[in-house]
This record gives sequence, structure tokens and C-alpha cells, in this order.
Amino acid sequence: MIILITGASHTGKTALAQKFLEEKKYPYLSIDHLKMGLIRSGNTDLTPVSDDRLLTEYLWKIVREMIKTAVENKQNLIVEGCYIPADWRKDFSSEYLREIRCICLVMTEKYINNHFDDIKKHANVIENRLYDDCTREELINDNAYYAGNFGTDRVFIDEKYDVDI
Repeated sequence: MIILITGASHTGKTALAQKFLEEKKYPYLSIDHLKMGLIRSGNTDLTPVSDDRLLTEYLWKIVREMIKTAVENKQNLIVEGCYIPADWRKDFSSEYLREIRCICLVMTEKYINNHFDDIKKHANVIENRLYDDCTREELINDNAYYAGNFGTDRVFIDEKYDVDI
């Protein structure tokens, strides 16, 4: 089984992937780690602050082939990151799609407004962010994108943060 976890920054993608790792013993791939490895090794001219569309286009080509390889080898894998395109399904035949589930974490505007300080406080729960300049407005806008583009894959975080496996 392949589990894709996507959503805007600060929605808890990495924390959920870590939960899967601990409870299901599924390994996970952080697309951010792949991105930084490719950037730091000089395998791309992209940078950590390059346009998200360019990063998604570049990284997804690699990630989707890794997913296909894992499916073909009947391996479990969690892939987490914001660089999963909304139309990800088009890249897989029905045989692959039977083995892939997507979870898109979306915080509602109400949740962000009511819990912004908590969101920022938990930003480093799994990984240490060296620089975190996210604003309430950015979170609202980024989550609105995921709310509008990921259809049935969405898991809304509205009253309290309770994303269960």
C-alpha cells in the first residue's frame, strides 16, 4: 500500500507520516528531504525558495516513479510533502491506483484563525525548521488551494486537530 500525505505547510503531514511509521511500520519518504538532497548535491538549479509549481513538476517526476517501483515490488510506502500535484491520479494506471491512497490535510480558515499560535508552536514537532516566517494569511490561502483542488482526498481540520490513522 502506498499512502500519499499532502497539504499546505504546517498541516501536520510529517507528524502523520511519523505516526504511520510508528503504528504500521511503513517507511516514509519526505519529499522535502528529496528536494534538499537534490539541491544540495547540485543535481538541480532549483532552490528551496523556487516557485512551488516548478518544484512540484521537477520532484513529482521522480517521486511518481519511486511509487510505481514500490507498487511493483509490493512494498508499503508513505510519501509526504506538499509537492504532490492535485491531478496525481493521471500518472497511474488502474492497477497502480488500487494500491495508492491519498490524504490531503486541510485546515479551515476558522481553525487557522482560532489556533494560529498553536500551529506555529507545533511547527517543529518532528523536524526543526531553521526559518519559519509563515503568516496567518499564507496559511489561509495555501489551505484554500488544497481545499479546492484535492476532492475526496481531503481531511478537514476544523474544530480541533485530530487526524487519526
